[in-house]
Amino acid sequence: MIPRRIVLSLVAGLASTLLLGACGSSNSAGSGGTATVGPAASAPTATAASTPATSATTTAYTVTAKAVDGVGTVVTDTNGMTLYRYDKDEPNPSKWTCSGACVKTWIPVIVPESVQTSGVEKSLLGTVHRDGQPQLTLAGWPLYRYVGDTAAGQANGQGKDGEWYAVAPSGQKTAATG
Repeated sequence: MIPRRIVLSLVAGLASTLLLGACGSSNSAGSGGTATVGPAASAPTATAASTPATSATTTAYTVTAKAVDGVGTVVTDTNGMTLYRYDKDEPNPSKWTCSGACVKTWIPVIVPESVQTSGVEKSLLGTVHRDGQPQLTLAGWPLYRYVGDTAAGQANGQGKDGEWYAVAPSGQKTAATG
């Protein structure tokens, strides 16, 4: 009976070690040298499953001004996805109001400490805390991604409900409809 307990303890210990090792190795293998910050990337939590997200927050996130058909020049994220602002949010002081079911359609842009810019004035960027995580702001407006944009260069959320607009590099909403 005693040898069986020892074997079971060793097997459990070995399985735990392999699982923890896999978490650490999947983080570096998945990065490929380019940060991919998406809805799943968030601030660290107390679970072992968040280990990859914790390391993702150390990689620079980039916001870029790009021309998008039908909308004009807008701000895009690291992956070229259009970023939006919500008219019900507030810029001064920054305050988000999209919560609950809203964030399933309009994904808050949670960023790491380092944010790079191209065509966007860095001094206009900031963050507002969302449940302990830094949500990116531009000219005070909290920024979001739209789930209906499935590829870079789309602006399917433009003008939705008369309250959601692709954000211009100045932080203003774009006037054109997509």
